[in-house]
This record gives sequence, structure tokens and C-alpha cells, in this order.
Amino acid sequence: MTDFNVSSLSKFEMDDFSSIYEELNFTYNYTEFILDPDTQPCDTFTFPDAVMITVCVFYVLIFLLAIPGNMVVGVVISMNRRTMTPSDFYLLNLAVADILLALTLPFWAASVTVGWVFGDALCKIVTVLQELSFYSSILFLTCICVDRYMVIVRALEARRANRLMASWGVCAAVWALGALLSLPGLFSSSFSSKNFTLYVCAEQYDPRSADEWRLSTRILRHTLGFLLPLAIMVPCYGITIQRLLHIRGGFQRQRAMRVIVFVVGAFLLCWMPYHVTVMTDTFFRAKIVPYKCPERMAVDQAMFGTQSLGLLHSCINPVLYAFVGKKFRRRLGQVVRKMGLKERGSASRSSRSSLSSEITSTVM
Repeated sequence: MTDFNVSSLSKFEMDDFSSIYEELNFTYNYTEFILDPDTQPCDTFTFPDAVMITVCVFYVLIFLLAIPGNMVVGVVISMNRRTMTPSDFYLLNLAVADILLALTLPFWAASVTVGWVFGDALCKIVTVLQELSFYSSILFLTCICVDRYMVIVRALEARRANRLMASWGVCAAVWALGALLSLPGLFSSSFSSKNFTLYVCAEQYDPRSADEWRLSTRILRHTLGFLLPLAIMVPCYGITIQRLLHIRGGFQRQRAMRVIVFVVGAFLLCWMPYHVTVMTDTFFRAKIVPYKCPERMAVDQAMFGTQSLGLLHSCINPVLYAFVGKKFRRRLGQVVRKMGLKERGSASRSSRSSLSSEITSTVM
């Protein structure tokens, strides 16, 4: 074995494998390899600067309208504690949720123009507040729906005091559940991706379990944040409206239902497009529905646009109260007079008698 030198080994290897190498090189001609476009990552999209500036201004306007509007709603409802109903208490908490959502808008307004410059901590806090507001809003609207159903269909108005006490516990449970469901917002962080020139605040999961986490949070969002509340509100309001149409003297109750129906309708108009778009994105990510790059980019653009529409909801409710709710306008007048901003003697006797008759009603 010692006589078998290195030169003879090298010669053996060259003589033995050179033909095989040439055969392999001939058989697998890499110049003929063609990439499958369906397996390639989709190009990222970017909006024009004019669109981003418009969105920034849009967010700022919503913030300027939502904060004072919902504060007025909160003051009006809280200063009428003696006549407060459980639905009023839910509306008060709904106004608080809208204020929390509005507080996040300046951060998002800045992020669409200069990127996320506020760091990881604020990224997590702002995302959690937005998620908390989102879940609590739809849950409070569901509580209002159930309360109106119990009052009108089940005739529980005589037990208002007990229901008002119970509503405190219900509101505490809603906030606790909303806080629990918003915890996935802690996965959000500020980072610079190769697809973006600016820092972004977005979800950043562990790549090894990103699909599972994203699918789980999406299922919770779709189920508890939209499908289940919608499944409760549609039959409850359907039965309630049907009952009102067949009750003699139910005109006042129909007027009382009008604001609630408008509030729920506004929520659906603002948030339903976003939910439908996110559901489509979820089906794409879970590979339930096949897609190509044009569909992928269309969904990404739609998610951005429909989210902006959803944020508009934070300033809608005060407008509805002012234009639809007679009870709210009456209470607002009372608050203004109590604060000394309006002369008490300016009202005529006829208007006073009309006011006293409205105080005994439950018209919103």
C-alpha cells in the first residue's frame, strides 16, 4: 500500500471521472433553464407621493373631528346620569373607544409620509390601542343591539336600574376581552424591509411560525371582530324592527331605534370592506384560494384603502347623533345652558312645554 503514490491516484481519478463529468455537463444544460413566473415573489407596489399626502391630510382631519366630537358625546351622556339607560352607557363607552382610535391617527399620518420614526415601543402601543378600539367598538355595538332587543321585544324597561348595574359589568368584560384580543399587537415592531425605503410599523413574527401566528390572529379578528357580532346584530335588529312595526303607538320607539340603526350601519359601511379584503388576504396566505401577482397586488392596495375608510368611523357617530338624534340634541342644549353658554330665558313658553314633553320620552 505504501508503493501506491499520489501521482498514480491523480491519474486514475482524471482518467476515470473525466468522461462522466462531460456526460453530466452535456445532459444538464443549464442555459436552457426557464424560471416559472408563478414561483417568483411579486413586486411591491408604491403609491404616488400625492396619494400619500392626501391620506396624511385625511387622517389629520379625522383626528380633528373625532376628538372634540366624541368628547361632546361623552359630556352630554355623562351629565344626564339620572336618565341614563344601558344603551346610553354603551354609547358612552363607544365614544371612549373612538377617542382611543383617533389618538392613533397622528402617528399613522406621519408614517405614510416620512415612515415610522417613533421607535418600537410606540409602534406596539399604537397598534394595541388601535386593536383595542376596533374590538371594543364592535362589541359595544353588539351590546346596544342586545339591550334594545331586550327592552322592546322582551319588555324589560321596568327593570332599568338592574340593567344599568349589569351594564357596568358588561362594559368591564368588553374592555377586558378587547384588551386580550389586542395583545397580538405586541408582535408589531419598527423595521426597515428591503421592499421599503422607509421604516414601517407592522407585524413581525418568527419566520418559523409566522404563518401559524398570522392565521390564528386573523381567525380571531374575523370571528370575534366581525362575523359573530354580525350574526347577533342582524337577527336581533330584524326581530326588533318587525316588532315595532306591529306595535300600536310604537312610533316613539321607532324613532328611538333610528340612531342605533344608523350607528350600526355606519360601522358596517366603514369596516365591512376592510374585513372582506383582509379575509381575501387570509385565504391567499392560507393557500385556500389560488392567486397570481396581479391579484396579490390588488388585495394589498385594497387593504390600505379600506383601512383608511375604517379609520373614518371614529368621527362618524357624533355626526349621526347631531343630525339624527333628537334626544341627543335636546340633551346637548341642556348641557349648554348648564354651562352658561346659552341664556335660559331665550326659549319661549311653547318651546319649554315641548321640551318638557320630550324629557319624558326615550327618543334618541
